[in-house]
Amino acid sequence: MRTHVASLLHDDHMATLALIGRLEALLGRHGPASAPDASSVPVATLLRDVEQAVAREIRPHFAFEEAELFPRLAEAGLDELVELLVAEHAALLPLADRAVELAGRGRGRGAGFTPVVWVEFHTVAATLAGQLAAHVEKEEMGLLPALDDLLDAETDTALALAALR
Repeated sequence: MRTHVASLLHDDHMATLALIGRLEALLGRHGPASAPDASSVPVATLLRDVEQAVAREIRPHFAFEEAELFPRLAEAGLDELVELLVAEHAALLPLADRAVELAGRGRGRGAGFTPVVWVEFHTVAATLAGQLAAHVEKEEMGLLPALDDLLDAETDTALALAALR
């Protein structure tokens, strides 16, 4: 059985992995010394999608987990899992914020990426993509099954409704 909350988080994870795949494809096509044309529709769209994903998906996802789920997991004795995921959130958010800032500079006023900004974006985005993909895998393998075991139907429904707000 999969809880509603686990299903919602899984859907978020799949959307994040799809974005990571698009980002890694861009980074693979354009090495650190070869900035893409940030004014091209596919690149500009991807950069905007990265910015929006951090603000509208990743930050709220992490906040929901930390406020609503992690305390319940800690009470159930899963302190090590909670500590690991909280530490990863703390490491990922500054990387995500920096990637957003650099993406915005790349998209800014039609100027595109300067060589210096592209090198940093390439490095930060590659690091973020790798670490975020590994984080998603840990949540898929550890957090979601734990939620399925932990949440009763009433709590699951209430949390799922809260997550959708």
